[in-house]
Amino acid sequence: MVEEIKFVWKGMRLIFGILFFALSLASFAQKEKGILREGNAAYKAGKFADAERSYSDALKERNTYYKGNYNLGDAYYKQGKYTDAIGQYDTYIKNNSNKDTLSKAFHNLGNAYLKTNSYEEAIKAYKNALKFNPKDEDTRYNLAYTLKKMQEQKKNEDKKKDDKKDEDKQKKDQKGNDKKDKKKQEQPQQAQMSKEEAQRMLDALKSTERKLQVQRKQKGDKEAEKKNIDKDW
Repeated sequence: MVEEIKFVWKGMRLIFGILFFALSLASFAQKEKGILREGNAAYKAGKFADAERSYSDALKERNTYYKGNYNLGDAYYKQGKYTDAIGQYDTYIKNNSNKDTLSKAFHNLGNAYLKTNSYEEAIKAYKNALKFNPKDEDTRYNLAYTLKKMQEQKKNEDKKKDDKKDEDKQKKDQKGNDKKDKKKQEQPQQAQMSKEEAQRMLDALKSTERKLQVQRKQKGDKEAEKKNIDKDW
């Protein structure tokens, strides 16, 4: 009898342990939901920073409470924290299988990527959203808009490349011209004159030479008489 009593008592302790654990889980689950509801109330009131704190607290209670990830992503998005929002949506998507919520999560993920000008990633997210909900016209519109933005981006990038090439060419040509100008400056510049100007200069020199010779004669410079004043210019 003693053995049977011990056996029964151990069994009862095991049952009580299971019940306590289940009640504890239920209590934690209620706490998470309560915090999440507080976050939802703050979000609806436009208090996105308060909503962010509540959703973060819910995830601290249980980091596998993926609904908190989704809502936290929305709170980040509303505050312009698009990179943080992307991380939360990714976590939710990787740990969920509900088609309806996955379509919404991919849609919001696409919006966050669009805000960061990550057009290729946004397009991929919108396409995934349409796989789960092909009739979603909002996603279809956003996809078309993003495709247009990506085309514009490509055109701008091509234009910048062409402008850069033109600028480099102009700099190269200008550098070549500068070298030519410098070379010209270094070369002695020859005076340009007409034949008439040259002749007048020669005549003036001859006249000066004759005057000097006359002056020397008057001073008795005998050597001056021997000089030929008619130089062959």
